Amino acid sequence: MIKKFGIIGKPIKHSLSPVLHNYWFEKYEINANYSIIDVNEDNLKDVVSKIKDKALSGLNITLPYKQRIVPHLDYLVNDAKITSSVNTLYLDDKNNTVGENTDVFGLQAAYLKEVDKASEKKALVIGAGGVSPSVILSLEKSGVKNISIINRTYEKCIFLKKKFKNIKIIEWEKLEEAIKDYDIIINATSLGLKNEEDFSFNFKNTKENLIFIDTIYNPLETKTLKFLRDKDTKVFNGLEMFIYQGQKAFYLWNKINPEIDQKLIELLISKLK
Repeated sequence: MIKKFGIIGKPIKHSLSPVLHNYWFEKYEINANYSIIDVNEDNLKDVVSKIKDKALSGLNITLPYKQRIVPHLDYLVNDAKITSSVNTLYLDDKNNTVGENTDVFGLQAAYLKEVDKASEKKALVIGAGGVSPSVILSLEKSGVKNISIINRTYEKCIFLKKKFKNIKIIEWEKLEEAIKDYDIIINATSLGLKNEEDFSFNFKNTKENLIFIDTIYNPLETKTLKFLRDKDTKVFNGLEMFIYQGQKAFYLWNKINPEIDQKLIELLISKLK
């Protein structure tokens, strides 16, 4: 019988997860299919029930459901437990629905290995939504001690500070001025996402040695990322993070650590053009 996997979120049409996982299913000759599952928040419990009933073998969760799915799960493990943010769901051998977070691994594996003398660096996380706890935890795990967060809704920052007590909060109105003080800036918002709104200003007041990471991969190059690349800033889009978090999710479901080969990378990039 064919195993069924999928991803939920809103917006979700831009997701490359079906391309990624179906490539690996074919490569490793696994009788499975991965698709986009269109659900509203009211239906989250029903989707989790499909994991319990084995109608679904595994699920990925993206914005805005990474935290909203938590009350419907039996328990969280590892990074999901620390962040209260879930992007991967599976059933254990006792028929419990388990929430895991592979975003933290994805960010570390893709980009934070690039950071030298992390303990001396100042990092700014833009956004306090679903992926932000994972970004903060991955920075902490990489040795970055000085972390600030900024978000349009200030209350969301307060909520995050309860979990990560050492982070500093900056008011949204001060973003354009604040960016000059940081060595690492990570965009964890949907600003710049395909067909969504973008930042209202250019990031011209940044440090010369800035590392800018955008968690967005569609488009491959947001307006901000292009602007910074053109001024020779070290920039990374969200594609590598996406691939690495997917690799770990695939392993959790299939106990196979899939290869990230050139053919896969070219396939994903072709879907973004």
